[in-house]
Amino acid sequence: MSAYPDNEQVSSPKNGGRRAMTLREKASRKGFWAIALRSLLQISRRPIYWVGIFLFPLFFMFCLCDMMEAGLPDKVPAAIVDKDGSSLSRQISNNLAHMQMVDVCDTYDSFTSARHAMQEGKIYGFFMIPEDFESQLMSGRSPVITFYTNMTYFVPATMLFKTFKATALLTKAGLAMEVLESVGATPTQVTPMLLPVNISARAIGNPWLNYGIYLCNSFVPGVLQLMILLVTCFSLGQELKYATSRKLMWMADGSIFKALAAKLLPQTIIWIVIAIFMESWLFRWNHYPMHGSWFWLTLSEVMFVLATQGFAVFIFGVFPNLRMSLSISALLGVLSFSIAAFSFPVESMYGAIGIFSYIVPTRYNFLIYIDQALNGREIFYSRMWYVAYIIFMLLPLTFIWRIRKAWINPVYAP
Repeated sequence: MSAYPDNEQVSSPKNGGRRAMTLREKASRKGFWAIALRSLLQISRRPIYWVGIFLFPLFFMFCLCDMMEAGLPDKVPAAIVDKDGSSLSRQISNNLAHMQMVDVCDTYDSFTSARHAMQEGKIYGFFMIPEDFESQLMSGRSPVITFYTNMTYFVPATMLFKTFKATALLTKAGLAMEVLESVGATPTQVTPMLLPVNISARAIGNPWLNYGIYLCNSFVPGVLQLMILLVTCFSLGQELKYATSRKLMWMADGSIFKALAAKLLPQTIIWIVIAIFMESWLFRWNHYPMHGSWFWLTLSEVMFVLATQGFAVFIFGVFPNLRMSLSISALLGVLSFSIAAFSFPVESMYGAIGIFSYIVPTRYNFLIYIDQALNGREIFYSRMWYVAYIIFMLLPLTFIWRIRKAWINPVYAP
């Protein structure tokens, strides 16, 4: 097999436009910058790189920011099952319909029909008032109001559950107030009984309760990490698939460090530019709160890219196979949205599961974002997260010898 499988001939007007490349010309193509140029040409010539590096991450960011522009989802489709039909049940239905988060788009006469509508995706939940609700209430019995939400759609269902619960509590408080006033109690006497403690809630870091401030700054880096893992493992695995790794090692004078650094340099620069652009888009264009240092947050984005690339090289070192490394990268990248504590706190996870939240770089990007952007804390309190970045950058050193061995003797296993 030739050591130079591609671009072995160059143009020449003396023999019909093609001639063999001389040894001097071959030697001139060796070195760090020659490998970097080769990598840049690979990126520019293959559409899959354009999709993975530019199209998908930016498209996701723009779509997510646009969807979360209002801050919170409102007017979630819901329904009411009123089995009572009394004036009180109609009053409760009317109060629910005027809630900001709910769009009561339909009413049903049975639990089964409402359940079918929810399973078909027409509504995200329904509020059910039982039969003889008013008569049971007036006779001193305790009727039960039930409500159902489809938690498959976590965010709208959570908002719907919150509204349903608030409606039920307000109904209970209103009825209790009417009963107490009917026996002679004054409003000033009733209010302390129903609400003995006044609660003053102040949302630190996000007083607007804008869900996009939390969601966009966690899911956008998560998608960026996923694509960095996939593209890095793909580019390294392609050298094995097309048996070009031996030429790459020849160009690097047998140094695996030079080969990896030069090959990934163009990708690193592009990823850093995209990461900083995303930071600017989220904080400058969308005006998300920034209470800390721009320098430390920008440094976090740069180190996040380097750490994720280091993690991808580590995965490829453990599994020097294109298919296997891509599968592991995709698995870890997708699971990051759950185990990195974006949607569920680590403290509430099972211990055996929560420990996995610290094996992905995006977890530390999220922690630094909370410390620096939302809370504006001193860098002293975030220093360990930057150290974690450095550990990820050094991970490839543990299995880099396996990459060198695989590249010197390439064997492609589909």
